Amino acid sequence: MRVTDLMTRTVVTIARDAIVSEAVGLLADQHISAVAVVDEHERLVGVLSTTDILRAESEAKDAESRTVLFEDTRVEELMSSRPLTIAPEADAREAARQLLYGDVHRLFVEAQGDLVGVISDSDLIRALVVGAR
Repeated sequence: MRVTDLMTRTVVTIARDAIVSEAVGLLADQHISAVAVVDEHERLVGVLSTTDILRAESEAKDAESRTVLFEDTRVEELMSSRPLTIAPEADAREAARQLLYGDVHRLFVEAQGDLVGVISDSDLIRALVVGAR
């Protein structure tokens, strides 16, 4: 089984210069735990997860700091700038290996530098359960 067989083809993205409150709204509206961060050419430059946001919020000392975080901080200031990627033709076991060793929940799928999908640990588990029936 290949990554292309299991990946989600519609990737939720946000511009790196968007503010954190926009990202929070997007995460909530889409019911996802992370969003791909893209540049002006739609190239993947990072990933912003709920963990990144919660970590930053836990460091905010007071209400004013929290307001600044959500209303004045850009996504690129909190994002992880080295998102893990995988090719669509890669084996699903390789995806599982990268997720495990990278200690992440998703890999972004790129073909010739273009973002074409995302595969998560949930996608792999779903395939395992459905395939076991």
